[in-house]
Amino acid sequence: MEKDKNETIVIPGDFVGTSEEFTAGNGVCAEEGNLFALQIGEVSVNEQREISVLPAVETPPVIKEGTVVVGRVEDLKEMVAVVSLACVVGKEQREIVAPTQAVIHISNVKTGYVNELQQEFGVLDLVKAKVIDAKALRLSTEERDLGVIKAMCGKCKSELKRKGNVLVCERCRREETRKISYDYGKGVV
Repeated sequence: MEKDKNETIVIPGDFVGTSEEFTAGNGVCAEEGNLFALQIGEVSVNEQREISVLPAVETPPVIKEGTVVVGRVEDLKEMVAVVSLACVVGKEQREIVAPTQAVIHISNVKTGYVNELQQEFGVLDLVKAKVIDAKALRLSTEERDLGVIKAMCGKCKSELKRKGNVLVCERCRREETRKISYDYGKGVV
């Protein structure tokens, strides 16, 4: 008795059928009348006899314009914050496939004028930002839900707690300002 194609797990290169029985769908390639799997996954056949391989593992996220990412501020220059990217929001379990250094230009921090970048971000802050240029890896934190989601005290390195529009260190009582995301402290980390 032949096993149902909808229950078969395959790896790349496995034979899944012939072009006489099926049309090649996603995850399948045709070569000289034979159909082969292109990825690890489950074989699926629809009503039109199109055979596909549904991925068994999630593919690493690719950064593109509009993608929301989380990263750590590694350095602050006069006009840019250098951010080491950690993950794509919604796909936290997978590594990013791309160079992992991005920048937030002072003009993309928030709507309105920013006098000093150091008042909006601190080194080691975790930020949630939107990709506005995927090639140059430029980010923006202008929207309300974007900005710092976790910050450390510049003096004693304790985690800062949100009190209204400022961040307060419970250990040394220092107050600091940031471009705070509305979900500060609730986030992805």
